[in-house]
Formats: sequence, C-alpha cells, structure tokens
Amino acid sequence: MTNGDFIDIVRDYVLEILSGKLPNDMGFHTVMHTQEVVKAAIEIAGECHFTPKQLEVVTLAAWFHDCGYTTTYTNHEDSSKTIAADFLNRNNYPTEDIEQVLACIEATRVPQYPKSPEEGVLADADMYHFTKPDYPKYEQRLRKEFAIYFGKTYTDMEWAEINYTLLKSHSYYTEYGKNVLQKFKEVNIERLETTLTK
Repeated sequence: MTNGDFIDIVRDYVLEILSGKLPNDMGFHTVMHTQEVVKAAIEIAGECHFTPKQLEVVTLAAWFHDCGYTTTYTNHEDSSKTIAADFLNRNNYPTEDIEQVLACIEATRVPQYPKSPEEGVLADADMYHFTKPDYPKYEQRLRKEFAIYFGKTYTDMEWAEINYTLLKSHSYYTEYGKNVLQKFKEVNIERLETTLTK
C-alpha cells in the first residue's frame, strides 16, 4: 500500500465518522472545515518543502484533528487524539509517526504552542480561515456554535471586538504563514477595525 492509499483510507474513515456523528447544529466545525484544513496543510507543507513523510504526518493529523467533536465540544482535541491513535494502531502505523500525528493534533489546541515544523504547519492550517475574503461567514458560524455549546451570546459590536482581539493576538508559526498568510489576515483585521470605529 502506498502512502497515498493510506491517506485515502484515513480520509474515507474520517468523512464517515464526521458525516454520521457530528451534531447537526455544528456550524463551523463541519466536514467542510476539516477538508479546508487538509487542503491548507498540504499547501503550507509544500511551501515549507516538507519531505513525503512529513507531509503524510501533517495530512493525517489534519484529517483527524476535529474528529473529537463527534463526542465532546470542550477539549475535543483529546478525543481527536484517541480516535486517531486507535485507528492508526489498528492499521499498524509506526509508533513514532503516531506520536507525531498526535502532537500535531495537540498543536491545534487554543492557545497554540507548536513545537515542531509539522505542528506549526497544522496550527497555521487550522487558522487559515483568518485569511479568507469571506471570513465574516466563518466568524458567524462560530458565533452560533458558542451560543449553542457555551450559552454565550454577544452583540454585533461585542463579537467584532472578540474577533478583532483574536486576530490581532494570533501569530502564524511557519515562514509561509508569517510572510504570506499574515498579509491576508491583515485585510480582515482592517475590516474589523472599520466596524469598531463606526
């Protein structure tokens, strides 16, 4: 079996889990979010000139990183790591590589503290949506999740302030994130500044 074949097997497994078990009221942490993070991780890893093994580890972690939302909202990373470890162990994936996959998943926990290049790529990929022209669509989906799962509601200005603070305090970890993604994120920061100064 090639590396690509195994990644396809993981993809199919994760999509089946997410499609079947994610709560219907999950607006942000959806199948689409996972697919976007996988795509972003591959893009960033390519810009970082990763080896095939590094790319494989990051891609597997990207697929698994939000599976935990199928069982819990708070500290979902722990459940994601359990699901990943169980599947990878059952499929005789190398132990040292499993540890790297799990470390990458852990690196998506907010606040982020990636400790390796692979972890940095996944941390940046998970926040790739900060760079998108339609970022307001993403933030509104998350706002709805917060209302449902944390019972927290905000005025439009309060939510804009939360997002502004989040984007201003966030840092990308890879050189690609710092040199390329940051520029696109700045556009959304400026948009939020405009909203807050109206």
